Amino acid sequence: MKFFKPILAGAHRKDRILACIGAILGIIVTVMVCASIPHEIADLPIIVAPLGASAVLAFAVPSSPLAQPWPVIGGNIISTLIGVAVFQAIPNLTIAAGVAVGAAILAMSILGCLHPPGGAAALTAVIGSQHIHMAGYMFAFVPIGLNSITLVVAAMLFHRMSGHSYPHRLIAPVPMPTTGVQLQDIDAALEDMHESFDITREDLEALLSRAEHHAAQRQGSA
Repeated sequence: MKFFKPILAGAHRKDRILACIGAILGIIVTVMVCASIPHEIADLPIIVAPLGASAVLAFAVPSSPLAQPWPVIGGNIISTLIGVAVFQAIPNLTIAAGVAVGAAILAMSILGCLHPPGGAAALTAVIGSQHIHMAGYMFAFVPIGLNSITLVVAAMLFHRMSGHSYPHRLIAPVPMPTTGVQLQDIDAALEDMHESFDITREDLEALLSRAEHHAAQRQGSA
């Protein structure tokens, strides 16, 4: 069980095991649902590889901004549409592969649905099989869109049964004196660090306010 030692803040062994179970069930359900829906183009995959990465996010880090339903669904579909467009516009496969991933990141960032597997979805549309290329833009909806929607629904049901919130619900910060850390302080600190972190500003505020609350209680009881 030492292999389940958490590398994420707030993660526990039970959460890691639940994530494994959830991903197993989520992928199985996605394959079963998508296999039962016929589509016009033969030999398209029932489920695409980027969904494995989406499952890691949706089940292992359900509070991540990158794992929310809109990033999973919108990020995968939009990135695939971009990948198809780039493949059709740029004949050089090497250049098309790079442009597709870069353009997907830009589009997901603008539309608020940044999702790492979206980069893989865009790349799949470029370097995929002949049948994927024959499907054209429809590939973004079947199987990519159908896969993504099914996985999100499975994640919602699983997390509801396992006691986690998905989509993630923001936890209200503990009221603190005016000298406590405020959202503008968090913005200033993030600006100083010039880094992106996989947590929302609001979650950071709630986390810091609760840490300050516990620190005040500890100092008061000392």
